[in-house]
Amino acid sequence: MGYGMSRLEDEYCEPEGQDSDGSSSVNDEFSNLHNDIFHMTRMRSGLSESIYKSVGTNRGIISTTKLLSGREVACSGKRMFSSGDCAFVLGRYVPMNGPELLDRMDSRAYVSQFSADGTLFVAGFQGSHIRIYDVDRGWIVHKDIHARSLRWTISDVSLSPDQRHLVYSSLAPIIHIVNVGNAARQSYANVTDIHDGLDFSQHEDVQYSFGIFSVKYSSDGRELVAGSNDESIYVYDLNANKLTLRLPAHTSDVNTVAFADESGHLIYSGSDDTLCKVWDRRCLSSGQAAGVLTGHLHGVTHIDSRGDGRSFISNGKDQTIKLWDIRKMMSNADSRADEAPTWDYRYSRYPHKHKQLKHPHDQSLATYRGHSVLRTLIRCYFSPAYSTGQKYIYTGSYDSSIYIYDVVSGSQVAKLKGHQMAIRDCSWHPYEPTLVSSSWDGRVAKWTGVRDEETSDVD
Repeated sequence: MGYGMSRLEDEYCEPEGQDSDGSSSVNDEFSNLHNDIFHMTRMRSGLSESIYKSVGTNRGIISTTKLLSGREVACSGKRMFSSGDCAFVLGRYVPMNGPELLDRMDSRAYVSQFSADGTLFVAGFQGSHIRIYDVDRGWIVHKDIHARSLRWTISDVSLSPDQRHLVYSSLAPIIHIVNVGNAARQSYANVTDIHDGLDFSQHEDVQYSFGIFSVKYSSDGRELVAGSNDESIYVYDLNANKLTLRLPAHTSDVNTVAFADESGHLIYSGSDDTLCKVWDRRCLSSGQAAGVLTGHLHGVTHIDSRGDGRSFISNGKDQTIKLWDIRKMMSNADSRADEAPTWDYRYSRYPHKHKQLKHPHDQSLATYRGHSVLRTLIRCYFSPAYSTGQKYIYTGSYDSSIYIYDVVSGSQVAKLKGHQMAIRDCSWHPYEPTLVSSSWDGRVAKWTGVRDEETSDVD
């Protein structure tokens, strides 16, 4: 289940032994881990050989000034940084300076998203409110959307690739679509604007009403994929204006779905049945997943694809983020951990003694710990490819903080404090060292890149 109904205290206390000062902490579990994703991450976020040769320094310490000097003497042959060089330089500026308050509403914020080009930012609130901010114009409100027919809260939003339309979901089978490309600042559902309802219950196999936890546009803007609490995945064809696929995907709520890459052939899903599944739309005649990935002890709250069609991360109610390679997936067998302790994240803290428990058939490549996943579907992401080479993983947390982890070392790079309640969602600007968080305290806050030293260790 993706919503919190308990009276769990708003103040959160750090368990003993957990770092709380925001400094980096080393994860010893990673010292012997080696895989293709770690190797590619190092390559995409590290310096090219031509840089080292041009600046004539060792691989231990190198300054940004020397990097710029090396570029000016045509180190790469084109007087340009490679993509890895750019990611190395920009990746040094982790967004830790803040928070700067951007907006405050009188209801809980559930969704935070930058547009693909970083010019717009979307925040969704429990009080039937969605705001789109114009980033390049001083964060003024570009569109103020008053949502229609909500149940409980805005559970998810998604901008179309051309940024002309936005869809929003709640715990109902209807997803609404809004034209956000017009000039009107206010958008009241069916008053100043038509919020067309896309009915996901119009399928012959649907027997009762359900809610939608997750919705995503395809890269071409022609389809929507959604995950629901009737244990299913849905695909809606926007051009044909009809539901084209319903998959009985899991044995519990489908909390999160994501396209694996731009092709749209593969879909990832995560559920309260603890499983991550991979679905190949080219071979669904049997109705079975292409594969299953086990490792979480409790429900999966969010999935973010690396965009390469084979790897992703997932956040879980077992208080972990896991990194996956779908080449390790198994057949469609149920491999849940039968010995996992019974626990409901809506009503109590995660027992400290359970935090080091491991799934007996864990197929994940790496596990990241430190943040807290309670009461709501906390989301996690890879940092942007352009500015960091996806070298970081970041996540909201119930303890009102943002955690940033190093993908390869597993270390906690930063813990950002500034909110007063849970942070369900946050978003890193695709090109700049800026991160924006939205919280249950109603605040939308910005963190910007900061670098205290001129030099940095280089792997």
